[in-house]
Amino acid sequence: MADSIRSALPVLSRLRLFLALSRTLHGSLDMAAPFVGALLCLGGLPSLRVGLIGAGTIFAGYTAVYALNDLLGYRLDRDKLRLQFGKDRGDRAYLDAALMRHPLAQGALSFEEALLWTLFWAICAVIGAWILNPLCIAVFLGASLLEALYCQLFKVTPLRTLVNGAVKTAGPLAGVLAVDPSPSPTFLGLLLGCFLLWEVGGQNIPADWSDLETDRSLSARTIPVVFGKKTAARISLLSLVGALLASLILFALSPLAAPWWILLLVAGIGCLLLLVPAIRLLLYIRIEDAMHLFNRASLWPLSLLFALLLGILTQV
Repeated sequence: MADSIRSALPVLSRLRLFLALSRTLHGSLDMAAPFVGALLCLGGLPSLRVGLIGAGTIFAGYTAVYALNDLLGYRLDRDKLRLQFGKDRGDRAYLDAALMRHPLAQGALSFEEALLWTLFWAICAVIGAWILNPLCIAVFLGASLLEALYCQLFKVTPLRTLVNGAVKTAGPLAGVLAVDPSPSPTFLGLLLGCFLLWEVGGQNIPADWSDLETDRSLSARTIPVVFGKKTAARISLLSLVGALLASLILFALSPLAAPWWILLLVAGIGCLLLLVPAIRLLLYIRIEDAMHLFNRASLWPLSLLFALLLGILTQV
């Protein structure tokens, strides 16, 4: 028994590196977003078949796109790591660094290994998307192309954050299309706007903030670099206020017909995970507050899913 455990350790160690490449810990939280889109659209649970195939497809899609980000940006990540060498940036408190930050750029994985990992999960995502709704394939490919564009705009424009926001809307969009091939344009616009604003204010700006000094050295055009910390914090807070308001409207419009206390729960969780840390960042302008906001905001899609499931259970 002990020998079999020891022989499994190298395999598990290598798997950990691949999971770090795809930021699986963070990605698993983001995977709640497609379920949120689907359940809000339906106002209830999908069939078991759609749910199981959807779960596998979501995992494959997010795993592939996150790995693609590190594949496309590994030279830039390598330059960042070189500039940050020996500096304590507080990465231990940063969700994206929970397993290992940029294992490809650190040389823990070869480019060929990372490419094969990405292609495998991309193929799985395409197969699952075809079964659910072929339009979901276009969503996945579009997200991949936007991810590539996002990586190319590092030194071009701070508006790249909107491109990244569009990438994050692909999951909820695919979730809706998997259960409804012709959703309401109003509902869809609100849903995509909600998750785009969440990504900008709660993910992209705080993540870029954590790399602020390094990005300056590399002539980056991120929001914190171009507009400064104070303005970046204001943009973050305003974006998250918009995301929270849009989520409340979505719950009100959903066929779920959620009771008032579910809306109150959504508002309370949104204030706790989004607004309070964003206000704290605006007041103190510290890197640890940016990381705190990133980590708290990462929990928001999962909290929305929890509120949705609770609302569905009350209707049973």
